[in-house]
Amino acid sequence: MNAMDPHLDPSTTGVNMAEEAAMEIDEPVSVLDERAFAAKHLADLGQEEEDFKVLHWDITNWGTLEKRITGPEFECGGHRWRILLFPFGNSNGQPNDMVSVYLDYADPKGSPEGWHVCAQFALVISNPSDPSISSSSQAHHRFTAEEMDWGFTRFNELRKLSTATEGRARPIIEKECARVSAYVRVLKDPTAFYGTTSSTTTPKGDRVRWSEESRCHVLYELAPSISLFHTLLPESGISDPTENEIPSESVALALQRVFYLLQTSDQPVGTNELTKSFGWKSLDSFLQHDVQEFNRVLQEKLETKMKGTVADGAITKLFVGKMKSYLRCVNVDYESSRLEDFYDIQLNVKGMANLEDSFRDYIEVEMLDGDNKYQAEGYGLQDAKKGVIFERFPPVLHLQLKRFEYDIEKDSMVKINDRHEFPLSIDLASYVDKESSHKDEDWKYQLHGVLVHSGDLHGGHYFALLKPERDGKWFKFDDDRVTPVTDKEVLEDNFGGEIPNGHLGGVARAPVRAMKRFTNAYMLVYVRDCEADQILKPFTIEDTPPHLRERLEQERLQMEARKREREEQHLYLTVKVITDDTFKAHQGFDLATFEERNLPASELPSFRMLKSETYLVFKSKLAQQFGLDDSAVRLWVLVNRQNKTVRPDTVVPENDPSLTLETVRDRMASRQNDLRLYLEVVDPKSDFDKTQTPIMIFLKYFDVSRQSLTGMGPVYVHKNMKVSDLIPTINQMMLWPPTVHVRLYEEIKPGMIEQMKLKATFQQSEIQDGDVICFQAEISEKDAHDYETQSLYSNPIQFYDFLQNQIKVLFKPRFDDVDYKGEFEITLSKKMTYDMMAAKFGERLKHDPMKLRFTTANGPNGTPKTVLKRTANQTVNEIVSPSYIQGQASLLYYEKLDVSIVELETKRSLKIWWMGAHNHEEAAQSFLLPKTCNINDVIEQLSKTVELSASGSRKIRIFEVVGNGRQQREFNGGEMIGNISELTDLFGEEVPVEELQARDDDKIVNVFHFSKDANRTHGVPFKFVIKPDERFSETKDRLQARLAVPEKDFAKFRFALVQSSTYKQPSYLEDSDVLYDHKFMPDDVLGLDHIDRSGRTGRIATAVQDRGIRIRN
Repeated sequence: MNAMDPHLDPSTTGVNMAEEAAMEIDEPVSVLDERAFAAKHLADLGQEEEDFKVLHWDITNWGTLEKRITGPEFECGGHRWRILLFPFGNSNGQPNDMVSVYLDYADPKGSPEGWHVCAQFALVISNPSDPSISSSSQAHHRFTAEEMDWGFTRFNELRKLSTATEGRARPIIEKECARVSAYVRVLKDPTAFYGTTSSTTTPKGDRVRWSEESRCHVLYELAPSISLFHTLLPESGISDPTENEIPSESVALALQRVFYLLQTSDQPVGTNELTKSFGWKSLDSFLQHDVQEFNRVLQEKLETKMKGTVADGAITKLFVGKMKSYLRCVNVDYESSRLEDFYDIQLNVKGMANLEDSFRDYIEVEMLDGDNKYQAEGYGLQDAKKGVIFERFPPVLHLQLKRFEYDIEKDSMVKINDRHEFPLSIDLASYVDKESSHKDEDWKYQLHGVLVHSGDLHGGHYFALLKPERDGKWFKFDDDRVTPVTDKEVLEDNFGGEIPNGHLGGVARAPVRAMKRFTNAYMLVYVRDCEADQILKPFTIEDTPPHLRERLEQERLQMEARKREREEQHLYLTVKVITDDTFKAHQGFDLATFEERNLPASELPSFRMLKSETYLVFKSKLAQQFGLDDSAVRLWVLVNRQNKTVRPDTVVPENDPSLTLETVRDRMASRQNDLRLYLEVVDPKSDFDKTQTPIMIFLKYFDVSRQSLTGMGPVYVHKNMKVSDLIPTINQMMLWPPTVHVRLYEEIKPGMIEQMKLKATFQQSEIQDGDVICFQAEISEKDAHDYETQSLYSNPIQFYDFLQNQIKVLFKPRFDDVDYKGEFEITLSKKMTYDMMAAKFGERLKHDPMKLRFTTANGPNGTPKTVLKRTANQTVNEIVSPSYIQGQASLLYYEKLDVSIVELETKRSLKIWWMGAHNHEEAAQSFLLPKTCNINDVIEQLSKTVELSASGSRKIRIFEVVGNGRQQREFNGGEMIGNISELTDLFGEEVPVEELQARDDDKIVNVFHFSKDANRTHGVPFKFVIKPDERFSETKDRLQARLAVPEKDFAKFRFALVQSSTYKQPSYLEDSDVLYDHKFMPDDVLGLDHIDRSGRTGRIATAVQDRGIRIRN
C-alpha cells in the first residue's frame, strides 16, 4: 500500500476537487457521470487505454467501522481490484485525524509469476445523496507482486469530510454515510515498465527509494560524460597507461570499469572505487557537487591521462567548441574580437519559452551607445555592437539550463521552475558565425541525455535520462534502478512549469504528479547527427582492453564466490586451532588472543567447515594437514571461563562416530560463534605415569634480559605433586644446571599474576587442565633494581602488568612539508609518564626527547588537535585513548625541534607563508622567537631569509586573512607575537611600489581569488591600487602585471565586484567599466574568478570556506 507524501497531501495542494470547485470548476460533475468525471479528474498521460472500469461502494455507520476494511472486488483489464480503506487513518497516520484509501490488486496468487499491470486511477469519496459533492485524488502506478497496492495515506482530514465548508453546502460524509469510488484505467505499457507517480508512498509511511550510498549524485554527475564510454573503452591507446593501475587510484581505469559494467552487468554498478579514485573521502562522496564544475574537472584530469596515447586530444575533439566574443563599431570600420573554447553553454531559462529562445537570448546583440559608448582604439568613443557568436559546436554538446539564479527581491538564490521546452532534435546552423569556415556544415543535433533535478534549492533528488544508442530507447537511471521510459517522460515531464490551481495548463483536470512543478531538466546532452554513428557505435566485447576484461572477469568470479559464501554461511562454522608452534610465538595472556579490543587477534590456523562435518573426519583431515598420525592427535575444546580467560577444558570424545562439529561447539563451548581447539600431540614414548589422571598445564618462560614471554608448551602433572616438583622438569627443558633457582607464577587472570608456593601441591594451588604457569630464573635484588631503573621489568608480575596496560601509539609527523617523513608504531604502557613516553620514542627516532613536541589527534578525522604540555604526572592513558575510529593504534603527531621544549615555553614558534611580490605562495618560513618580540622583529628576521625583488620596494608587510578569505588585515608592527593566536595563519609579502607611490585620490582595495561561487575562495587576498578615470581594460593590464600571470592563463580570468555587506550576487565587470566610480564600502572587494590550480585550497582556515571540487589522482 502506498500513500501520498504528507507535504503533498491533496487537501493542501488543491487536488481535492470539491473544496476548490468554486475557484476552478464552473459546474461540479457527479461521480455517477463516470466518463465525464474521469475526463475532468484523470489527466491525459498520453498512453493508450486498454480498459476502464468504475466501482462505487456505499458505506454506512462510518463511526463504527473497523480500522481497516476492503471493498468488493471488480475486474478491469483482465485483473481483479478492490478498494482498501482506513476510515480513521492507517497505523502510521494520526488516528481519528486522516482518512487513508488505496487501490489494491486483489488476486496476486492467481497471477502468473513476474506479472505487472500499469494503471491510472482516481479514488473518490462523495456524498451518496448529492454525488456532485466529492473529494478525490489520482495517481498512476505499475502494480507488481512487490507493490500490490498504491494510494494515499493522507487522502483528507476526517474533520473536513464530515463538515460543510465554504463553497460546499453539505458535508461529504453525511449522517455517517459516504460513497467510496474507484475509477481505474488500465494502460498499455509501451515500455513494459511504465513508471510510478513520484508523490505516492507506502501506507507505512516509507518513501519509495532506490538509493545506495552516494550513487545518486555521482552517477548524475557522470551522466553528461557518458560519451566518454565510447572513448575510454574502444580506444586501445588508453589501455596501456591503466593496465598496471588500481581502480581506486586511477580515474581513467575506474571510469573504464564503471562503463564496462554498465554495459555488461545485470546488477547495479557501485561507484565506491570511482569516488576513491577522485581522492575523495567518504564525506566528500555525500556532498552535493555542481555538475558543470565536476564535469570540467573530470575532463581535465582525463585529458592529462590521455597525453601521449592514441586517445590524446579525444576530450577536446568530443566536447570542446569555439565561440567568438566581439565588439563591432557601427559607424567606423573597427572590430575587437576574441576566440574562446567552451566545454558547455549556460542558457537562461527565466523568460524563455524553449531552447530556441535561450539560444537567441545567448547571442543577442547589446548596443553600446549614449553614455555607454565603446572606447575604440584610434577612433575614440563609438557606438558599438557587443555580443557572442559560435564558430563551431562540438560533436557532444552540453547545455546547462540555468535553473538556479539569484533573486533580487528575495535576496537569495532560488530555483527557476518555469516551463522551458526542449526538442528531441535541433538545428544550430543559424547560430554559427556567417564568416566562420564551418558555416556550411551540417549542425543538426539529436537529444541523447537529460539530467533532471527534482526538488528545490536546499535539497532534492537527481536522476538521468539517457539514450545510449542512435536509434535506441530512452532509459531512466535513478540510483540503482534503470527503467525504460517514453518520449513524453523525457520531454513533457521535465519541461517544468507551475501548475495553476492544481491543473495542467488551463484545462480543468487533475495533475499528473504533485511534485511535477519541482521536477525539471537541468542539463541537456545533444549529439551531432553526422557524427552520431561513430560516437554512439554499438559496443562489442572486443572494444574492451583485454587486461580490463580479464581483471573484471576475476572480480566477477570473486564476487560470485563471496556471494555463495554469504548464502551458505549458515551451513558453516569456523574452526580455529592453537598449536604448540602458535603458543610459542604468543606474547600475552592465555594461549592466544581472540577478542582483545586493544590488541590484534592471534594468527591461528583457521578452517571453514560444514557444521554437519563429523568430528572424526575433521580430526583426520587436521592430522593430515599437520603431517601427523591420527592416533598422535588429541583435540581440546577451549572455553570462556568466568574469570575472562580462554583455556583448554575438555578433550573431544571419540566414541561417537556421528558426532558433528556443530554438536561439539554447542555442547562443549556454547557461548562461542567459532569452535576453538587446542591440538595436543601425544608422545607414545612418554614414560609419564598415566594410571592417575594427569593435569595438562602450559609453561611460559619470562626472559628478563630480552623482556619477552615464550610459550614452552604443555607438561603433565598429578594433583598431589608439589609445585617444586616442576622445577627439575623446567631445568631439563631449558638445559639449565640443577642448581638454578626458578620462580613460578600462576597466570590466574588479566591483572592477577601471583607467585606460587613451592611446597603446596597442585591440588592445593587449585591447578586444573589448561592453566598457565610462568617461570623465570631467579635474579639478585641488585639486578632487579638495575632493570627497574632502566624502565624495564624484573619479574613476570611487572611484565604482565605492562601487557595488560599496553597500548599501541602511532607517531606521525605534524607537518607535511618537513624533511622527516617516518611514521612509527610503538607499544607503550598506559602507566608511562610524558617523559617516559618521550624517552621511548626519542630512542626509536634517535633524537633528543627534550627536543620533541607532541600534538594529540581528533578522533573522528585524525587531524591535529592540541599541542601537549609537558607535565610530570600525566600518563599515556590520559594523553591518548584507543578509538574505534582510529583503529587499534592511537595517534599522536610529533615535531622535531631545534630547541628544547623547556626553552620553547618562553618562545613562540611562528610560520610565515611568503607570497613574494606577485601573490604566489613560495615557501613557509619558520622562526622561533621570544614571545616578547613584536611584528617588526619578525619582519627583520623574515627579510634575512627571503629574496626581495631587485626593482621592488624591498618593504615587507605581515598580515592575516579575514572576511571569509577575501581581505587582508595588516599588522602595524608593534603587536607582540605572544598575543597572536597560534591558530592564526600569518602571511608575508613585498609591498608593491605602486602602492607606496599611490596618490591621495587613489583607492586601495582588497582583491581575492574564487572559483564560480564567491564563497569558494582560494589563494591569498592582496591589496591593489584603483586609479581615477581608468577603464577596466587598463586596470586588468595592471592586475596581470601585479600577479605575473601568463597571457594565456589570464585570458580565462573573470572579474567581479563583490559587495559582502549587502549580500548581493557578484557584479561581473566589462572592459568599459570604471571601477573607481564605485563607492567602496569597507567590505567591498574585487574578485578574480578563475580555477584554482595551486592545489592549496584549504590554506586559509576559515570556517565558512567551501572547497571546490578536486580530483586528486
